[in-house]
Amino acid sequence: MMGDSGVVARLGNMKALLGIVAGAGASYGLYKLISREGLRRNKKKAASETMRSSQHQEEVKVQPGSLLAKVSGLDVVCFRPEEAVADDVIHQSPNNLEPQHLKMLLSCLQSGTDSSDRCRILLTLGNAAAFTVNQILIREFDGIHIIAAFLTDPAPEVKIQTLNALNNLCMNIQNQEQIKIFVPRVLELIEMSPVNSDLQLGALRLLTNLSVTDKHQHLLKGAVTLLLSLLVVSNESLQVQTLKVLVNLSSNPDMIDDIVQAQAPASVMLLFDKRTAPAVLLRLLTFVGNLKAWRPSAQVAEELRRKQDGLFRVMLDESSQLHSRLMQLLSHPDAEIQAQVARIMT
Repeated sequence: MMGDSGVVARLGNMKALLGIVAGAGASYGLYKLISREGLRRNKKKAASETMRSSQHQEEVKVQPGSLLAKVSGLDVVCFRPEEAVADDVIHQSPNNLEPQHLKMLLSCLQSGTDSSDRCRILLTLGNAAAFTVNQILIREFDGIHIIAAFLTDPAPEVKIQTLNALNNLCMNIQNQEQIKIFVPRVLELIEMSPVNSDLQLGALRLLTNLSVTDKHQHLLKGAVTLLLSLLVVSNESLQVQTLKVLVNLSSNPDMIDDIVQAQAPASVMLLFDKRTAPAVLLRLLTFVGNLKAWRPSAQVAEELRRKQDGLFRVMLDESSQLHSRLMQLLSHPDAEIQAQVARIMT
């Protein structure tokens, strides 16, 4: 972390504050705001040093009076790692942030006007939310609603960090009760964002977490057509994430009726091909296998068959291309894919 030459360290005897975690999600490095007891330096001397986390080094420019500087309520002082050790600087673990630190971050997030500052604060909160204790504290401080408000931020990078933060917060079942009300906005982001963008990927990850159990899956009944359409135009990463959501939904028998009635592009059948990435094909076969386990009555099947562009007609009906395409996949070099094909056919 780099401080501007104008940043002056005046910390007195206040306790060291550390806790900004770098990177999105639980695998990112650690940003640390630190201070030491009794430090006094000449006001004209520059405070510009670099900190290294256990995994990698990041550089962020801290402006006097900026949002990052306000996190501690004081000017930010940075040290080189060797100086920090020599001066016995306290390093807090990201799972041990104190409640007042999270309150400061949420307060700064609401008052900040610079998009880069909002990104940093959201990134910090998102990584802090990788830990259960912080997931609970952020919810108790009304942090979920504060964070989710930035799903409508004009800056795409802010929306991405917002989704990342909500993703980690979503790992807490009680938090899901608050996050679920933002599903319509998340679906809107998927539909309106550029194809294969980080925004779409972050939104799909959030829907994946929300649909792991059947408690909130009903909120995605109307999204199946959108997901199937995305499946045929996106890259491998997005296809995998889209199929994770579809597999979750198709695992719930109560969702099958809505899935088979959804509109489906005929081109989805082209994905049942040896040239399709194995990670995509395996999940696609799992999705179809879940649907094939459903047995509609003759009357229901006939009614579904009348819908030309319905998923039942495109993928499940006897007139679809599925059987012939599955026959070709029986010789797929991946044994797991072969097993899934055999499961569907038998």
